[in-house]
Amino acid sequence: MTKISEGKKLEKELAFSFKNIAKEEPEKLKDAIKFCEGYKEFLNKGKTERECASYTEKLLKDAGYKPFEPDMSLSAGDKVYYVNRGKGIIASTIGKKALTEGVRFNIAHIDSPRLDLKPNPMYEKEEIAYLKTHYYGGIRKYQWATIPLSMHGVVYLKNGEKVELSIGEKESDTRFVITDLLPHLSAKQNERPLKDGIKGEELNIVIGSVPYADDDVKNAYKLMALKLMNEEYGITESDFMRAEIEMVPSVKATDIGFDRSMIGAYGQDDRVCAYTAVMAEIKTKSPEHTTVTVLTDKEEIGSEGNTGMASEFLHHYMEDLCDIFGVKVRNVYRRSTCLSSDVNAAYDPTFSDVFEPANASFINHGPVITKYTGARGKSGSNDASAETMAAVIKIMDDNKVYWQIGELGKVDEGGGGTIALFMGNKDVDTVDVGVPVLAMHAPFEITSKLDVFYTYKAFRAFYK
Repeated sequence: MTKISEGKKLEKELAFSFKNIAKEEPEKLKDAIKFCEGYKEFLNKGKTERECASYTEKLLKDAGYKPFEPDMSLSAGDKVYYVNRGKGIIASTIGKKALTEGVRFNIAHIDSPRLDLKPNPMYEKEEIAYLKTHYYGGIRKYQWATIPLSMHGVVYLKNGEKVELSIGEKESDTRFVITDLLPHLSAKQNERPLKDGIKGEELNIVIGSVPYADDDVKNAYKLMALKLMNEEYGITESDFMRAEIEMVPSVKATDIGFDRSMIGAYGQDDRVCAYTAVMAEIKTKSPEHTTVTVLTDKEEIGSEGNTGMASEFLHHYMEDLCDIFGVKVRNVYRRSTCLSSDVNAAYDPTFSDVFEPANASFINHGPVITKYTGARGKSGSNDASAETMAAVIKIMDDNKVYWQIGELGKVDEGGGGTIALFMGNKDVDTVDVGVPVLAMHAPFEITSKLDVFYTYKAFRAFYK
């Protein structure tokens, strides 16, 4: 028998390291792969916040949820949902305990970095028709050139008719693209800083190259594109000013690697946490505490507006819910706990210099608990308390859920924020929990199926 040294015993007793699920329990990959088939469908059906909210509403209806009404009667086990302007959704399962014992909030966002069309986007130049865009959220602009794009959104025609667009998702659909220079002619462009490799005003989308056959028409290429859009969708140029149209990658969610252990897709920040939160909500039947699962909009641009977490839409829902049970909302908030369910940057060995490995999150290590976000000196951070960290970690440990702790890179490399501070400002104990992501904010992001599955398990445990 090999003798274990005193130092080794002490190290085992006092030191700590996070476990790699793929090493500890490789058999769990089968469960993760099965779970993630629904997740891939969720990603493919919800390329925009509107589509994501709509598909989530279908999932909730199929699971027996009823629309929430301020004057309805509710009791333990009832399931209700509320849609906020078609861009966000709240779902709840009423718990056994009184609301004044606190609720369990779980909040993820369903908007993702993308390209929005400008209000007056159409033009032509040198025999090519284009659409001008304004990027939304933190993108690396050069990543959006020379990839196939699809067009999604809603347009209100002059007569009030609503037209929904989804062009580029079916195999038979046309696609759209932003051009870039060939390497033979890019000597000057190569001198630009990487962030300016493609500039904002160069994110112009090619939509046509055939003119309308009439020599008297000044902008014949633009007119031909307009004619085709009008014939198919009834749209005229002025209708763009009553529209919300987003250009997103047309790629479908797909398995990555020979082992199929990862998922590659657009919009995983933060729809990966949205899906896991909704599925945990649906599976919750008789919770002790009432659950409030929120899929919100506008996080990528600061959570402003009446569909973002800086607005009062969740507060109004909570006021209505509290009125039904005859309690004060402030007494509910101060006893509640919130998971701000958002992703973190996974350690990338190719770019290891921006990470601090001892405080980074790794793929296949489970959901990452992020005590604070913000930039540099924790600016814009919620900074969860020791009590909140202890309570959430205990839930994970008691339910045998793998988890890890991580920061968003080295202290002075940059930073980022989540919705956690908005819930903290409501007097709710809040901490960030989510999936580590490789290539975050790129048009094609990568997650581990084991991390997705164990994030779902973490949310299930939180709702018990």
